[in-house]
Amino acid sequence: MLAPKRTKYRKQMRGRRTGLAYRGSTVSFGEYALMATECGWISSRQIEASRITITRTMKRLGKVWIRIFPDKPVTAKPAETRMGKGKGAPEFWVAVVKPGRIMFEVDGVDVETAKEAFRLAGHKLPIGTKMIAREGVEI
Repeated sequence: MLAPKRTKYRKQMRGRRTGLAYRGSTVSFGEYALMATECGWISSRQIEASRITITRTMKRLGKVWIRIFPDKPVTAKPAETRMGKGKGAPEFWVAVVKPGRIMFEVDGVDVETAKEAFRLAGHKLPIGTKMIAREGVEI
C-alpha cells in the first residue's frame, strides 16, 4: 500500500474539508479519468482496492495512473483508553480529496471498459465520483 517513506512531522492536524480542487483537476496522462465530486479522505487501502479493481476489469490491457497519494497521517487511540495522555499513534495514511480532483486515469482501452472499471472502482471509494474524458475524446 502507498505511504510516505519519511515525513517532517509524525502527526498532523485534521484540517478542513472545504473548497474545490484547482490542482490536479485536468486529464493529463490518459484518455479517461475518475473525478471526485465530493470532499473526503481516501485511505491507502481504498486506493489500492480501487487500483486492483480497475486493472482486473481492464484485464491488464492499457495503463493506469494513480493521481492521488496518501500523505496525511491519521492517529487513533487504543480501544477502552481513558481520555488524556496525549494524542494517539499514527494508524493509517489518507489522501485529502476535494471536488474536481482527478484520482485515476486510464489509457489504451475502449470507452465501455473504462466506464465499467470506473463504476466498480467508485464503489470502493467513500465519496461520489464520475468519469470524464480528455478534451476531444467522446464518452
